[in-house]
Amino acid sequence: MTTKVTTRGQVSIPAGIRKRFHIEAESKVEWLVEGDEIKLVPVPKDIVAAFRGRGGRKYGHDRFLKDRREDRARENADDE
Repeated sequence: MTTKVTTRGQVSIPAGIRKRFHIEAESKVEWLVEGDEIKLVPVPKDIVAAFRGRGGRKYGHDRFLKDRREDRARENADDE
């Protein structure tokens, strides 16, 4: 889909994309520059809720703490 940039630098997000990604008035979007590309990413209203349950319990709190302790031990060993 192609849209036009106005003289004020504004662009319209096509209706189909707004509906698909639940972008409505007052929604926030993030502009990302990756090399020669520009990406527009919708920012969820509740970021925590958007990521809740994504880990599938594969990397839980206990595992995180264990890994962090190991990292800290390695860092301390490097300092000696």
